[in-house]
Amino acid sequence: REALEMDPQQRLVLEAAYEALEDAGHLPEQLKGSRTGVMLGVSSAEYQHHVFSAGPSHLDAYSLTGTMLSAAAGRLSYVLGLEGPSLSVDTACSSSLVAIHLACQSLRNGESALALAGGVNVIVIPTGMQPLAQMQAISPDGRCKTFDARANGYVRAEGCGIVVLKRLSDAQRDGDRVWALIRGSAVNQDGRSSGLTAPNVLSQAALLRTALASAGVSPSQVGYVETHGTGTTLGDP
Repeated sequence: REALEMDPQQRLVLEAAYEALEDAGHLPEQLKGSRTGVMLGVSSAEYQHHVFSAGPSHLDAYSLTGTMLSAAAGRLSYVLGLEGPSLSVDTACSSSLVAIHLACQSLRNGESALALAGGVNVIVIPTGMQPLAQMQAISPDGRCKTFDARANGYVRAEGCGIVVLKRLSDAQRDGDRVWALIRGSAVNQDGRSSGLTAPNVLSQAALLRTALASAGVSPSQVGYVETHGTGTTLGDP
């Protein structure tokens, strides 16, 4: 009964977390009782709408715990017995990146000794597409042409990504395989712009300066930049 009511996003998080821990050389069962944090970016509550649309007579306690966004992170902590901070983050397109930022902060201030961080998204019902299409955010031809003069919207996607994060000194002490080093990060908000969903170039420039300062890196040292391009006439410029 519980599995039937569970948002597939929660199942994906469990699977991806196990794979990430295996890749990192950690046995999940050995993390029970540890100060391992879970920070998860998740913003889609489509499965909750699907479950609740069945009507009151079909709902039970699992209808709630199976579909709450907070339970996406909470269930992972529960299943593995993790006792560090556990939270779901919804900042729309930046949710998983903000989750990584919060995980790094938790590690740096000693709140967590290890952190599982990432994001998940599953498209469940077609009605979620309609308001996005009315906002002219969805590409009508199903192709995302980021930074192109022909850009006419983005294409929604599904997936889950989880990384295992640790303080570098601890990873080196434990002989862990280190894939990458996060030198710094930053978060801000656009504030007042021409509209609720419209970007603010001044705020974005300020964010880049703050992130570089946090990392102790000068702009001239950056050799590769990965961007979030919406493929829309509003966001891309």
